[in-house]
Amino acid sequence: MTLRFVEITAPRPDRESLAVQHAAIDALLDAGDRAGALAAWDRARRDYETWSSLVHLKFAQDTTDKDAVAAREYADALAPEAATHETALKRRLLADPDRAGLAALAGAHAVALWETDITAFDPAIAAETEEESRLSARYTALLAGAKVTVQGQEVNLSGLTPFAEDPDRAIRHEAEAARWDFFAKNGEELDSIYDQLVTLRTGMARKLGDATFTPLAYRRMRRLDYGPADVARYREGVARHVTPLVARILEARRATHGWDRLCYWDESLIDPAGNPKPAGDHDILVMAAQEMFARMDPRLADFYAMMRQGGFIDLKNRPGKAGGGFCTSFPNAGAPFIFANFNGTHNDIGVFTHEMGHAFQCWESRTQPGVDYLWPTMEAAEIHSMGLEYLTHPHMGLLVGDAAADRYRAMHLVSALAFLPYGVCVDHFQHEVYANPDATPAERHAIWQRLERLYMPWSDYGDLAYPAKGGRWQAKQHIYNSPFYYIDYTLALCVALQFWVWSRRDPKAALDAYVALCGRGGSMPFQGLVASTGLTSPFAEGALEAAVAEAAAVLGL
Repeated sequence: MTLRFVEITAPRPDRESLAVQHAAIDALLDAGDRAGALAAWDRARRDYETWSSLVHLKFAQDTTDKDAVAAREYADALAPEAATHETALKRRLLADPDRAGLAALAGAHAVALWETDITAFDPAIAAETEEESRLSARYTALLAGAKVTVQGQEVNLSGLTPFAEDPDRAIRHEAEAARWDFFAKNGEELDSIYDQLVTLRTGMARKLGDATFTPLAYRRMRRLDYGPADVARYREGVARHVTPLVARILEARRATHGWDRLCYWDESLIDPAGNPKPAGDHDILVMAAQEMFARMDPRLADFYAMMRQGGFIDLKNRPGKAGGGFCTSFPNAGAPFIFANFNGTHNDIGVFTHEMGHAFQCWESRTQPGVDYLWPTMEAAEIHSMGLEYLTHPHMGLLVGDAAADRYRAMHLVSALAFLPYGVCVDHFQHEVYANPDATPAERHAIWQRLERLYMPWSDYGDLAYPAKGGRWQAKQHIYNSPFYYIDYTLALCVALQFWVWSRRDPKAALDAYVALCGRGGSMPFQGLVASTGLTSPFAEGALEAAVAEAAAVLGL
């Protein structure tokens, strides 16, 4: 039977039901039934996470819906209570001297994750955790409610994208001027929200014994096998090997078009003939994807058919809908859900294949033995999403038309190379912000300007005053809502490009290895998952250079 999204439900918890539930789990432990307690806890976590996912998805689908807003506020208020019970249970389990027996039941990696988790939350920071969620929702709603006018049309920020990529340079400039006018008008509120978030997070970290938020952030991200020093070396590698290459790409683009200078609004026009667009509207693209997956592998085709027929995709842009794209899941049903905002540009294809990669991994790993293994840590999760973007390359003719397929593939590679400097700049910015939590908003903008000159020295904003003063980072929701979750994309891209290189030589072996990796879910830390697939960690010497060199060679650069 086909799973159906509308049929997925989970009980609405409250403080009393959470207390009763965890008291029952404690009673099983008191009786010596550790296996029974772990099983009951796993069922409870699946129900809770399914309910929370449904609530947050419905809010994202319509940030103006009062019931959805109220439900999210309720969930955000309850989350610290749930975290308190969960942390207490993890502490009790980890206090048992029979650590080997616990690892045999739950998995050694799960135990290692719990050891990290108990250092990342304490009831003492429950109120701050709730406030953090409220501020995050405020930022999301502010951007989702944006209404800007370009070429006489009123659109939201996602709807600006087609104009920002228009072959007409004047239209691209108009689109970016409209975008940054919105940010300028709301700059004071954006600065205020972020200032409160930085102060709040720093306070939480200090309550937990950290001097700054950064160590706590790494533990919240469950990063077990690398730290800030590894990431710093990786960023240096991007600045050394990728930034000069992207500078050459952009200079060639400037010369091709005959511009006297390449401005910020020119960076999105990658193809001189105009960026390839989907070969049809939403409905056509959704159906063409079914044929694409059928040509790739029956496992992908069957899964996508279930997603499509079961109502597990929401891809149309509309007023009030939160921006961006994501994949969420409902672990009590084993099913994922894809959320995006199609706007008629190549980004539709990139976001769709990206989120499908997340969704397929979720589906393949649904039989992993516990909730902790259903998803890997975020940098590993992005391998599945970015990996599928590249594994679909041979079939791009179905989505953009055969005549534009080679152009799309080239554009996708150029976009990847250009993304790496931006991605590490976002990460470096956050490291500096949380190392200097008392910085003023103006000082934070200056930090961005300085780092932008290091990683993206070509940035020329012309008469766009707001990004020129260092405000570009405020459009990146991860900086507000998911601190330190952005380097993950660049690390995963290094691995995804390795999948791409492999698939060019042996498509079947690469795809089989990809499916196997998806099935492993989160059963290992990041570098362990990479090694299990026979690929090279981004932190290893030469890994980044080799992947980038292959892309540059294919592009003739």
